[in-house]
Amino acid sequence: MLKLYGFPLSNYYNKVKLALLEKGVPFEEVLVNFGAEGKAGKSPLGKVPYIETEHGFLCESQAIVDYIEARWPTPALIPSDPWQAAKVRELITYCDLHVELCARQLYAQAFFGGTLPEKFVERVKGDLIRNLAAFKQLAQFAPYAAGDTFTMADCAVYVSLPLTALATKIVCGEDLVAAAGIDWKAYVKLIESRPTAQKVAADRKADQARAMSAAKAKTDAQ
Repeated sequence: MLKLYGFPLSNYYNKVKLALLEKGVPFEEVLVNFGAEGKAGKSPLGKVPYIETEHGFLCESQAIVDYIEARWPTPALIPSDPWQAAKVRELITYCDLHVELCARQLYAQAFFGGTLPEKFVERVKGDLIRNLAAFKQLAQFAPYAAGDTFTMADCAVYVSLPLTALATKIVCGEDLVAAAGIDWKAYVKLIESRPTAQKVAADRKADQARAMSAAKAKTDAQ
């Protein structure tokens, strides 16, 4: 059975998990923590998610989702038309690289108790405003991210847009996703009408509670 390594608080872990659930692929979840320890030969940079298959290990969420699509083509999460398939992958690239990766620079302050220099925050904010405007030009939300059908683009957008919105609201004092004219809350509500997304969301919340409990126990022990 395919094994998915990572933790349910990770948006990229959930990107892969949602694709697997939508495909109906049997898989086992294996909880692993931050850092490179124990990941040698599995995920060279120590990042999650990664999967274990009969052929070996594979890391990087988009490579994994593309493998899943090729290995289990039905139900399809990408259009059969080459142009439309390319447009789905284009949207995923914009979401992962130009939106989420840019917003990730704020996570240290938003979620992990760090403090970022004001000039740094202003630079990231400017980049995000520009990048979100570009993303909005490509995304359709009609009603799904790439059109009228759920695709692997939704696996990426659903797990990253809310995180970007939350991080910017905490650090910048403004939800930059909403400010860009993207009604991400309505979109999330649509996606979470799907049982697969409901499971992803429930598992994420449970993992968040677990992480908070572990952090409290560590603090109390000091």
